[in-house]
Amino acid sequence: MSQKLTKKYGLLTAIAMVVGIVVGSGVFFKAEIILNATGGNLKIGILSWLIGGLIMIACAYAFAVLATRHEKVNGIVAYAESTVGDTYGYMTGWFIATIYAPCITMALAWLPARYTLVLIYGADADITGGLCMTLALFYLVATYAVSCLSPILAGKLQVAETVIKLVPLTLMAVVGTIYGLTHDNGVLIENFRTVVDPSVSPAFAVFRAVCATAFAYEGWIVATSINAELKNPKRDLPRALIIGSIVIVAIYILYYIGIAGAVPNAEMMANGQAGAKNAFAHVFGKVMGTGIFVFVIISCLGTLNGLMIGTTRNLYSLASRGRGPAPRMIGQIDEHTNMPPNSAVLGLLLCAAWLLFFYCAQLSGIGEKMGIFAFDPTELPIVTLYPLYIPIFLSMMKNEKGLKPLERFVAPALAIIGSLFMTVAAIYAHKWTTVGYMIIFSVIMSIGFAFRKVKKKA
Repeated sequence: MSQKLTKKYGLLTAIAMVVGIVVGSGVFFKAEIILNATGGNLKIGILSWLIGGLIMIACAYAFAVLATRHEKVNGIVAYAESTVGDTYGYMTGWFIATIYAPCITMALAWLPARYTLVLIYGADADITGGLCMTLALFYLVATYAVSCLSPILAGKLQVAETVIKLVPLTLMAVVGTIYGLTHDNGVLIENFRTVVDPSVSPAFAVFRAVCATAFAYEGWIVATSINAELKNPKRDLPRALIIGSIVIVAIYILYYIGIAGAVPNAEMMANGQAGAKNAFAHVFGKVMGTGIFVFVIISCLGTLNGLMIGTTRNLYSLASRGRGPAPRMIGQIDEHTNMPPNSAVLGLLLCAAWLLFFYCAQLSGIGEKMGIFAFDPTELPIVTLYPLYIPIFLSMMKNEKGLKPLERFVAPALAIIGSLFMTVAAIYAHKWTTVGYMIIFSVIMSIGFAFRKVKKKA
């Protein structure tokens, strides 16, 4: 007897997935990067967070409109199918299943592994060595096990971890702002007034800083992978995408202002990726600051959990349509867990493979010998993900005739502009390694193209 994924998630879980997938890593280490990109100009930094957030909201709103009209197993794949065509939808799903989702997921296993070692060993932690990579692999497997053995528990954990991860962000947003206004001669006001490096061009600073926000805002589209498991997807998924995106932008900007109240901009810029931890210690003291840093690790694990929920289902979404390699095998559903076990195992192996590539290209000396192929797999998928949205938005404008002008023309037009901006920003930031990425991307996509035809059922 064939089985289908059951309706088991509500609006709260869907919102938690959107917020939980995006919030949890980038915001904690991008603050000082954005400060450096803007020359310590706090106002331009806030503007950059807002621009990056508006791009995310524009794309999320466009997909929310589509969600009210199309419902299948995997959100982005279904939208690509329904608007552009079956083959385009399949190729979009293949990209997400084999490149995008595994790359983002493995990065969110490495980040909490790195933070864990920093918590234990402090400044002496080796965040590029074998112990860190082993711990990252452990986090991958552990999250995979929870997602596969008990998907309902994974959904509940996503809600709990989202609440937990908001604790350090909310504390810094509120307490850091108050601290910055009342202590150290009003460091927050001084940070607003002072530009550390006034030689940085404001226009150039905005471009670089918005590019830096791309990773922090990335990942919300993965939440659409559970639309077939939502109790009321046409109502709840649009609400989750819009509400979740607005919440994320507000959290990021308020946290950025709060952390600016903790230490002077020049000090934050000089401390590199340890800046966030030092800021927490400065405001809350070493003991409480360390305790809050544990919440940061939990925050990253919450993001990993949300990504893994989507990653384990991506190949299943293709197999359910009779496409991809061995669709009957990959499309099987376990009668006890209501999970696609074969799809999940392959998803985990893809994450591990990209983790190994990430180590070779970015963390070890091997990268020096890889030339243009030593690209960063945690960011360059943006180069292709956003252009993949554009045909979908164009099709919305052409074919969705039952929509209001705002929904049919304005929303997708804004989303297209944002998608083009993110694409150019990513190419600008990574330069020639983009060529190496596109070569490997083309090879993987060619393999997927060979399995594009629908397999007949036995």
